[in-house]
Amino acid sequence: MRVTWRRVRVGAGLLVTGALALSGCDSAAPKAAAPSPGASPTPSRTFTAGAAGVGDSYFPSYGNGGYDVARYTVKVRYDPEQDTVTGTTTVQATATADLSTFNLDLAGLTVRTVTVDGNPATHTREKNELVIKPAVGLIAGNGFVAEIVYEGVPKPLKNEALGEGGFLHTPDGAIALGQPESASTWFPVNDHPSDKAAYDFEITVPDGLTAVSNGVPGGKASKGGWTTWKWSEKSPMASYLSTVVIGRFRVTTATHRGRPVYSAVAIAASGSADSSIAETVKVADYLETVFGPYPFDSYGGVVVTDNRISYALETQSRPVYSAGFFRQGVNTGVVAHELAHQWFGDSVALTRWEDIWLNEGFATYAEWLWDEHALGSTAKQTFDTRYGRASAQVWKTPPGKPGAKELFSESVYQRGAMTLHALRVAVGDKAFFEIVKTWAAEKRNSNATTAEFVALAERVCGKQLDALFDAWLYGTRKPAPPKRL
Repeated sequence: MRVTWRRVRVGAGLLVTGALALSGCDSAAPKAAAPSPGASPTPSRTFTAGAAGVGDSYFPSYGNGGYDVARYTVKVRYDPEQDTVTGTTTVQATATADLSTFNLDLAGLTVRTVTVDGNPATHTREKNELVIKPAVGLIAGNGFVAEIVYEGVPKPLKNEALGEGGFLHTPDGAIALGQPESASTWFPVNDHPSDKAAYDFEITVPDGLTAVSNGVPGGKASKGGWTTWKWSEKSPMASYLSTVVIGRFRVTTATHRGRPVYSAVAIAASGSADSSIAETVKVADYLETVFGPYPFDSYGGVVVTDNRISYALETQSRPVYSAGFFRQGVNTGVVAHELAHQWFGDSVALTRWEDIWLNEGFATYAEWLWDEHALGSTAKQTFDTRYGRASAQVWKTPPGKPGAKELFSESVYQRGAMTLHALRVAVGDKAFFEIVKTWAAEKRNSNATTAEFVALAERVCGKQLDALFDAWLYGTRKPAPPKRL
């Protein structure tokens, strides 16, 4: 995010039910052999409820435990006149514990039916938790499929520290967007970045409206006054990076290096929005030279004009931008920031929200690198300016552990980027860019922590870096200017 201030991966396979066919005769199956003397009987399983949260220290209720999602198939119909959603979401997952019940996050909407592996399941609601009890317990290591049918008037979620996020009704449609949570306002989900999954979306809207989402466009089909738009993101994606934007847009399509490029700019957007978004592939090509191969199968961007959205967000493969970024002319800096997130934040995602600097510090430093490439102002010059002008609050707030209320503070962005430049000075350009590319390659499509980044940096450069990271990420005083180790 940039604020205005500035699987199925089926584990052991799906459980299959049905009659046992006896080969060659109709007689009963033979009796099981008696256990040998002294043999221990097979222990019975104990099924327990899945956790209603993944245990994130900043947001304990986010996400759920006991399973790992491989794919979501989200089919929703949105009626803007009534501001209502009707949907069916299929969750393909693997149990990681023996489960008697499991939870999905779902805010506000009414659930009509739930099935698990095709069998009716009971369900209850506990605030924003959907608690599902399958007909039989789910065995650890086995895959399962849950299907949830639901409807209602979607509403955004309010976070006391971070504001509003989720499904927003607009004059010509809707926008589903927000960080650190938003997905649970329009489909049932394990709403924490530690459980990434592939996604298929089918968004049905009245004819004449466009519905833009993540990944590769799968075409559209119209029937009876409604149009269904299909999108598919096969690379694992954190739930908060999912989006749908419905409305009237100027749409441009192209192909770049064999990948589709799909961008949509709200009809009401003025200024340089179209020309700025048109620079997407140019910026992405430059970032490949410093970060390694672009990690996804599509490119693009969406520009919206809703006053409630005064930021840009790195929604996977297709960032969403406030039109306000482009009122003063072409702005490729914000494009560089959100595209850098495709590597750092999207492909390499957080394990816990405490490590948000791994997203925002990298994306901010990418802006500095892009400015050096496109405008001639060096990253060192930008560092010197930020280092000299940073407020006292920046130095008091450690970006490596900012606290939930400071998740998107200036320290996370600017001091996070300064941390990377301090590392670059300490180890030299060759080692630094090897660290960055190795991090993106080794952690591609997975989750990561700060401790893992520090360990990788030390491995690549062959130097002990605890003092550097302690000062820049965790200290509450202004560090000394960086020096070569």
